Amino acid sequence: MRLATRLVVTVAMALLTGLGTVVTPAPALAAEGDIGHPGAAFNGSVNVPTSDKPQSKLWYADGLWWAAMFDTTSRTWRIFRLDRATETWTNTGVLVDDRPNTLADTLWDGTHLYIASHVVTISSDTTAKPSVANSPARFLRYSYDSATKSFALDAGFPATITTQSSESMTIDKDSTGRIWATWTQVSGSSATGFTSAVYVNATAGSDSSWGTPFVMPTAGAQPAPDDLSAVVAFGRNRIGILWSNQIDDTVYWAVHNDGGAVGDWRVSPAIRGNRQADDHLNLKAVQADAAGRVFAVVKTGADDIAGAPPAESLIRLLVFKPGTGAWTSSDFGTLADCHTRPQVVLDEQQSTVHVVATAPTGPGCAYSGAPGTIYQKSAPMDDPVFAPGRGTPIIRDAASDSMNDATTTKQSVNGASGLVVLAANTATRRYWHADLALGGGTPPPPAPAPAPTASFTASPTSGVAPLVVQFTDTSTAAPTSWTWDFGDGATATTQNPAHTYAAAGNYTVTLRATNASATSPPATQTVSVSTAPPPPAGVSVGAVTTALSTTALSAVTIPVPAGTVDGDVLLAQFTADNSPAVTAPAGWSSVLPSSYIGMGGGARVFAYYHVVGSAVAEPPSYTWQLSSPQKWNAGMAGFHGVSPTDPFDTAAVVASDSTYSASRLTVPGLTTVTPGALLVGGVGLDRAMAAVAQPIGWTEAFESAGAQLSEMADQSRPTAGTTGAQTWTFSTTAASAGWMRALRPA
Repeated sequence: MRLATRLVVTVAMALLTGLGTVVTPAPALAAEGDIGHPGAAFNGSVNVPTSDKPQSKLWYADGLWWAAMFDTTSRTWRIFRLDRATETWTNTGVLVDDRPNTLADTLWDGTHLYIASHVVTISSDTTAKPSVANSPARFLRYSYDSATKSFALDAGFPATITTQSSESMTIDKDSTGRIWATWTQVSGSSATGFTSAVYVNATAGSDSSWGTPFVMPTAGAQPAPDDLSAVVAFGRNRIGILWSNQIDDTVYWAVHNDGGAVGDWRVSPAIRGNRQADDHLNLKAVQADAAGRVFAVVKTGADDIAGAPPAESLIRLLVFKPGTGAWTSSDFGTLADCHTRPQVVLDEQQSTVHVVATAPTGPGCAYSGAPGTIYQKSAPMDDPVFAPGRGTPIIRDAASDSMNDATTTKQSVNGASGLVVLAANTATRRYWHADLALGGGTPPPPAPAPAPTASFTASPTSGVAPLVVQFTDTSTAAPTSWTWDFGDGATATTQNPAHTYAAAGNYTVTLRATNASATSPPATQTVSVSTAPPPPAGVSVGAVTTALSTTALSAVTIPVPAGTVDGDVLLAQFTADNSPAVTAPAGWSSVLPSSYIGMGGGARVFAYYHVVGSAVAEPPSYTWQLSSPQKWNAGMAGFHGVSPTDPFDTAAVVASDSTYSASRLTVPGLTTVTPGALLVGGVGLDRAMAAVAQPIGWTEAFESAGAQLSEMADQSRPTAGTTGAQTWTFSTTAASAGWMRALRPA
């Protein structure tokens, strides 16, 4: 977590070789050694939001930068706007997709915003995963209102491009107005074998009417399951699709003339040779050039060639010149540079090509594909010769060497737009971005922010006095100050205050939010406070807390959840590495049959409970001592309405899997005795990052990731009886351990 006292660091970038162009990100609150700007978390997203290599997540419109980003609170994808004055992303509230397991490609054509959002199924070079049916790829079109600076979904959308999931999908628009999409689709099984094909589809007559997906009718269109494709409009009259084929070591290029039959394509190799194809590719076209040059940045498979010299080319810039019908190649990075996941951006105003890519922060190359820092190099478009080395760092988290997955825009950039690059810290699960000034002009001053619209949530909205209510601001347009009136004579000016109602009554709570433009009209809610206790409601879940350490520590400290009252039961769970023994704090006992559940690699899951005798005497946190320093992830949940003298309705059941090849864990069922019992269970993974889905019908209490993943969930059981086995699923394979037990109502 970044502290408010961290320093403001201005990072001056190096002079780009041979161009006379200085690239400098704007100052922002950051830690010493950071480069770029930290953003919001993306917990809840099944995949790293910026991870799709051919896709573009950003666009520049009306003097503003925009992005399709994940909103952790709603666990949905929304349109965000960059406030360049504060270097923060603002959620505009406009929905892109409500499915956390999707990724999207964006296209702004100057009039409409187009987004293709597809369900993601990822195959690697060692593990093939077939496409999943009934997983529609949604195509959305939005119109822009310059007066309100907002996007709105057009009537008739979303449309469906395909009903199958895919690893990637990109879109572009040809000169006739037809939208094209491409993706690779894996079929088959481990028993019959897996095959992959490059798929294409296009609109027919209108943006909301799509044809039938078809396999690219050319040579080379059956690549490996790990391969990807991408589409680009070029030359003002053609569409091109580029794809990798690691089976025959070729990157293919197919061209279609605008207005022709959708199945009429001409194919040729862009690059061919031993290990010249990999699934890292990104391409852009020169819009101002009627000849239609296309620039593609690709990763070769040179890192898989035994004994390849450090100077061997790993990342290449390919340039297609329609006049010759041929591709030329220049080196961006070598095996020694250790780049991965490159992206290309064109500055037609300065005739400059920019390439950004990930490489390690420190010297050396532990393995190709290692995260670390996002680097940039630039070169003239007419003679794209890049300086040797990794380039200029533009995004770096000094505290967590896990930056990766850069993404930017399909559009050409210039001095007015500057260049914004979005990336992700895959360990902390947080967005970062760089905002770079380019030569040929100065980005315009930030547009005035729209007036805010006040809104907030209250939790709880009713209860027994004295009642503590937590208010959370959800106002739009990035307010900078807040005025609260709690309806009982008390006020506050903090963004997210808590207030205690001492007496019964119905209280109207009012919030006004203010930014540099204006103060909002008031937003109100009613809080009802009673003197009589509510009727018994069985066991319920209160607040939760999480904690983690990505560096080895000899203690696990977890904050006590807010709102804890006398008689509550606190459940704490943590996952620690390398087989530590644990000393629990006084008053805590193990939930498990023994003190832990083990899994592969020495990782262990621990779970403890504590009955709250006096809430006012509770410390702010509890600490478990480890026998040796370890990395860990932890969480704690408070449960109301539990029998304080006999908290558990059942014994615990446990399960573990140490194969590192399973993406799910099934915990045996148990039998509850008391109606209204609450099933509680948790899993731990010997993995720093993954997304966990709780059993069907369960509610997740917390999910803590970054070092050793720990997750807890619950399900109410109104009637007593057998539960049946319960299954947790993971977004990737891992060693895992889990448990389940029932809390008895008071």
